[in-house]
Amino acid sequence: MRTLLQFLLAMVAATLLVLGFRSLAFTVYTVEGNCLAPVLQQGDRILVNRWSYGLRTGRPDGLFSYGRVFARRVERGDIVAFDSPVDSLPGVLVCRCRALPGDTVRLGQDLLMIPGRTATCAAEDYYWMESLSPASRVDSRVLGPIAESRIVGRVCCVLYSHDVAYPFYDGYRSDRLLLDVNP
Repeated sequence: MRTLLQFLLAMVAATLLVLGFRSLAFTVYTVEGNCLAPVLQQGDRILVNRWSYGLRTGRPDGLFSYGRVFARRVERGDIVAFDSPVDSLPGVLVCRCRALPGDTVRLGQDLLMIPGRTATCAAEDYYWMESLSPASRVDSRVLGPIAESRIVGRVCCVLYSHDVAYPFYDGYRSDRLLLDVNP
C-alpha cells in the first residue's frame, strides 16, 4: 500500500511539474497553412517561448487583471504567436511583427512603415502583425493591430516537421529538425 501511495504522489508531482512548465515556459503548436512559407510550413511543430516578452499574469478578458512580470517589448521582425482577437477565428495565430507602437502603417501594394509617426499602431501596446503571403486572412491587414495583451510569446524554433500528405509513420522532414526561425 505504501509503494502505491509513493507511486501516485510521484505521478501527481510529475504531472504538475510538466503542466506548470508547459503553461509557464514553453508551448508547442502545429502550423496549419502556409502563410509564413518558406519560414514556417504546414505541419511544422513550433516551440513558443512564453517568457520571451515577460510572464503573462491574468488575461485581458479573464477573471484576473492582465499584466506582465519582467516585461520586454516585441522587436520588429520577430515571429510571434498571439491569441486571435476575433471569435470567428479561434486559437493561436503566428505572424511576423512588422510595426511597433508609434509606427505609421499605410496599406497598398506593400506595407509601408514610417517609424516615429502616429497612426494605425499609434496606440500604446499595439503591434502590426503580417504574414508573408499577401493572400493570408490571418494578419493585421484583416484583423487590425494586435494588442500586446494577446501576445503569447516568441517562436523559438521548429522542433520537427511532418508533411500532412503522408501517413503518421512517414513524411518527417529531417531538414527542418530544430530549425531556428528567429535568427
